[in-house]
Amino acid sequence: MKKIKRSHLIIPISIIIHLCIINGTLLLLTPETYLHVNNILYYNFSWLIITYGINYYPTGRKDTFMTNVTKMFQLYFIYGLAYLALFTITRTPVHSLQHQLLVFLLICSSLTWYRIIFFWARRNYRMIGGNSANVVVLGRDPNLKKIRRIFDDPYLGYRYKGYFDNEKSKSPTYLGNIVDSFGYILENDIDEIYCVASNFNTEELKNLVNFADNNLIKFKIILDNKEVFSKAMSIEAYQNIPVLNLRKVPLDTEYARIAKRTFDILFSLLVIIGVLSWLTPILYVLIKLESKGPLYFKQKRHGFKRRIFWCYKYRSMTVNKDSDAKMATKNDARVTKIGKFMRKTSIDELPQFFNVLKGEMSVVGPRPHMEAHTEDYQGSVDKYLVRHFVKPGITGLAQTKGYRGEIGMKSDILNRTRLDIFYVERWSLMLDIRIIYATVANVFIGEEKAY
Repeated sequence: MKKIKRSHLIIPISIIIHLCIINGTLLLLTPETYLHVNNILYYNFSWLIITYGINYYPTGRKDTFMTNVTKMFQLYFIYGLAYLALFTITRTPVHSLQHQLLVFLLICSSLTWYRIIFFWARRNYRMIGGNSANVVVLGRDPNLKKIRRIFDDPYLGYRYKGYFDNEKSKSPTYLGNIVDSFGYILENDIDEIYCVASNFNTEELKNLVNFADNNLIKFKIILDNKEVFSKAMSIEAYQNIPVLNLRKVPLDTEYARIAKRTFDILFSLLVIIGVLSWLTPILYVLIKLESKGPLYFKQKRHGFKRRIFWCYKYRSMTVNKDSDAKMATKNDARVTKIGKFMRKTSIDELPQFFNVLKGEMSVVGPRPHMEAHTEDYQGSVDKYLVRHFVKPGITGLAQTKGYRGEIGMKSDILNRTRLDIFYVERWSLMLDIRIIYATVANVFIGEEKAY
């Protein structure tokens, strides 16, 4: 008989604790507003509806604090709107808006600390054997070694017992033939069965599924990878048919696109109004005094889905015929004195905030390349065009890691592409903020390739 486990209580307990944090904070700091039946119902039901709507609570065994941190901020944003909306429709006495905002920030801070403590406690509980899941594997293929790394991680709480396969092995984790697995599974309180699909036909798989279902055991199938799996893949369901999507881009979701576009508009307006409004006239005079030519330099570059757009910069070079084919190099004679300062501090890139406002670029993303360079690299650099799944950026992850400017050797473009693809696959608003912070820090620290 399988032992009774209490992991199903984790989510209800978390919901209760979250509501206690919210209600306790409001009762202590805003009793005049909180102590009304309608308001109490509003605070609690709005939280429950929002968390249900964004599917916040279901937590996978492999989840960590950072796994759904973007969803956590999404929850705070939506609940914050609901929280503030109450004060526009209620007639009950309220504190100042500043006080209400501080109360809400305290609620968010307390909820975040609970999340930190929860994952810390769960991790340590699993280290001593709690919240564990006993697993076995039926069949064997190269993927088994990769999955073993997950099973062997004590923080995840898996207890890997071994594998069954009709081909005998001297491996210490080999448990015997497939026919021997049923008795072993029942006798050893196995919670999850992982099955290598390529080792079984349709009828055999159906029998295994039936056996697992009839004994309250979770059954999971390991697909034959054909050496094409990647970290960016996901499973999509077309009715009851699973389809493997090998290139899942976080920015494909509606929420992500809206969040990033909203951030881009607000940030670009802040820079255009707060900086470019007074900086542009000053640079106009300085640039014109040193060399003839326009204030702005514009160049065709490839953007989202390889679409061509005009990319704007403050002109940092003398007017020349090589600007569309040759990148700036160290001690480049074409760079003016004021241009050298602008390039060193990245001021020359600031007009691209107009590109951001127009929707052609983003504040953060892979840097857009000249047409000639895109044509060259797409044929010589593997997966180079993956970087065009998102809008190009004024700054990017590769640039903060030192891969900016001139491509001196093949490894430069390879590493730049690798980091760009990492950004495409792992995008989050928090990652954007970290990149912006690193970019500003590099302006003051100085960069070797800023020329």
